[in-house]
Amino acid sequence: MFSSVRPLFQTLHRTTLKVSDWLTQGFRIGLVLAVLAYGVGMVWFIYFADRVAIADQTVLVLDLKGALVEESPGGLRDKVLGELQGESTDSVRLRDLQMALALAEKDKRIDRVLLKLDDFKGAGLASLREAAWAIEKFKASGKPVVAWSAGYDQRQYYLAAHASQVAVHPMGTVLIEGFGRQRNYYKEALDKLGIEANLIRVGQYKSAGEPFILSQPSAQALKAEAHVYDALWTLYTEGIEQARKLPPGSVAQLIDSLPGALQAVKGDAGQLVKDWKWVDQLQTFESLRQTLIDAVGKDEDGNTFRQVGFKDYLQAQIKPVKGAHIAVIVAQGEIGDGRAPAGKIGGLSTSELIRTATEDEDVKAIVLRVNSPGGSAFGSELIRDQLRMARDKGKPVVVSMGDVAASGGYWIAMSADQVWADASTITGSIGVFAMLPTGEGLMRKLGVNTGGYRTTWLAGAYDPRKALDPRVQALVQSGVEHIYADFIGKAAQARKLEVAQVDALAQGRIWTGAQAQAHGLVDRVGNFNDAVEAARQLAGKSAGADMPLPIRYWGPKISKVQRWVQQYLMQVANHVGWGVGQSEYASFTGLPGGLSAMVEEDFIWLKALLDQAQPYAAAAHCLCQITP
Repeated sequence: MFSSVRPLFQTLHRTTLKVSDWLTQGFRIGLVLAVLAYGVGMVWFIYFADRVAIADQTVLVLDLKGALVEESPGGLRDKVLGELQGESTDSVRLRDLQMALALAEKDKRIDRVLLKLDDFKGAGLASLREAAWAIEKFKASGKPVVAWSAGYDQRQYYLAAHASQVAVHPMGTVLIEGFGRQRNYYKEALDKLGIEANLIRVGQYKSAGEPFILSQPSAQALKAEAHVYDALWTLYTEGIEQARKLPPGSVAQLIDSLPGALQAVKGDAGQLVKDWKWVDQLQTFESLRQTLIDAVGKDEDGNTFRQVGFKDYLQAQIKPVKGAHIAVIVAQGEIGDGRAPAGKIGGLSTSELIRTATEDEDVKAIVLRVNSPGGSAFGSELIRDQLRMARDKGKPVVVSMGDVAASGGYWIAMSADQVWADASTITGSIGVFAMLPTGEGLMRKLGVNTGGYRTTWLAGAYDPRKALDPRVQALVQSGVEHIYADFIGKAAQARKLEVAQVDALAQGRIWTGAQAQAHGLVDRVGNFNDAVEAARQLAGKSAGADMPLPIRYWGPKISKVQRWVQQYLMQVANHVGWGVGQSEYASFTGLPGGLSAMVEEDFIWLKALLDQAQPYAAAAHCLCQITP
């Protein structure tokens, strides 16, 4: 009986498999057709729908989301994966913000600007000052800028303060805290674990590795940071007071009076900042929307005020630069040896950009925009030397320092004809260190022993499972001292100073741009536009008809097809993205999420050093995160 039924089951099974295969194949074909249809739609959208029509009396909306950066970080793969995983990849390029305001300043269709800052994550003070300068320049045309947020932190408020009118939600406020940082010090924790940091450094102020060998800040670190923080705080408060027409010194005085002042208004923080004239009005966004409708009229749909987003506005306005120009190369982020995506610096990839710009006959000068705390000494030298070769071939080179150009970030600036820094730039930190962590104590606690045969003492001489061999320490110390001597020697030659003078200014100490200029470490204090103008003068040429040479941001060449694919994949990610939750690091460590993130940030640079192929890496890194 079962033998006669079996063929029937086999037939039914094969039939079921065929139906399943048909369904699977049909689903695949349908998915491919859907993707192709979506792609065709995206082609139409990108090439036709994005041609923005701008009517008269339009509001340019600067809805700033994410951090203000020189270059959007990560490659295409990182951005798509970020969107798919529900992680924000938003950022605002400083040059886009500046360009949008510069174009809108002369555009008769743009009536005013709305600066919306709810999701703005800020930047260093130098970048904020550059953005504020662009806002002030736009206001000088006679057009107003209105700032609004549900509540301002001090980075958001620095931009808002430069608007013509500042509004905040009635339940919001302005939180200006001041500058400073509290660092974690891990020595006692490492001692308990049986781990030795083995920091090798040159420079009494080179405090980058101190958290791993001390239980509290050194006197030198506190002295250096106080010198910089106080100068930055003065620049910040003066900027606010001048923009809001407040008495000098009033911001610090009002902060000192805060507890009693808030009690006097029965805890109404919004009313307090209005009384202090930090904001002009308490207003919901719906109320502001109606105010703008009354001022400029409704959009085509009749739902809100007539407006255009700044990214759409730029896409409609910007035209490619052709012919003679100034090449701007952005050097942002950590410095590595090889190739790096946007938002980071690769010794090979960045020097290659400099080389191609040098060889292009249309490039009349190079401006290197630096925003970097440093990193690999070798990668830094590759870039510095490539800039030297550009100068040797007759291309003027100007460096413009952004928020940070310290340690390796200063190293790469040493071959320029001129070095410009913002007054608030963090620079200097001329010093070198290496760290070789060992866990011999931890191995003892675990009861794990290590042994084996070696033909020479140098084979596996640095073994993190064992105490550091004094001979290895001597080798690394010699190497670090050699790199430091090379560093200050090149700096002395570039700055036309005696080596002893540079050594006294170096020692790993950080300076503001204004302090660095006073000590001869940079040539001029000014913004990016000042550096570009200096490059134009050095180039000594015009674009024709007495027009100044335009600038062109120099990067890897991307074809129209590649650009379309990037936009297409990002749109797909936006439409099909899903959230996968936050980092699992907190659950692994058992620490609260915020604390675990800080610990992870402290150690991530160490992982990068350990991942190198060589047994140790000498780093020209300031590990400084001094932001408003």
